[in-house]
Amino acid sequence: MSQENKGVSGEQMRAEYDIRGGVRGKYYERYRQGTNVVVLEPDVAAVFHDAEAVNRALRMLIQVARKQVEDATSSTGTASN
Repeated sequence: MSQENKGVSGEQMRAEYDIRGGVRGKYYERYRQGTNVVVLEPDVAAVFHDAEAVNRALRMLIQVARKQVEDATSSTGTASN
């Protein structure tokens, strides 16, 4: 234990940790309206270490999907340009 913590009993809390003025559910409605937080499964998170990598991969997937749709519609003659 550090010197400053030796005199503090288990019943006391530092002033900066006092949460008595907090409001329960303050952001609950805002959260219910929608959030952009996505939780990755562990196997996916092992490959994509940050949001930039995930976004890059998803943008590439979007491009591939759009290209396939374009190719499919142009080969059938149903493109509406």
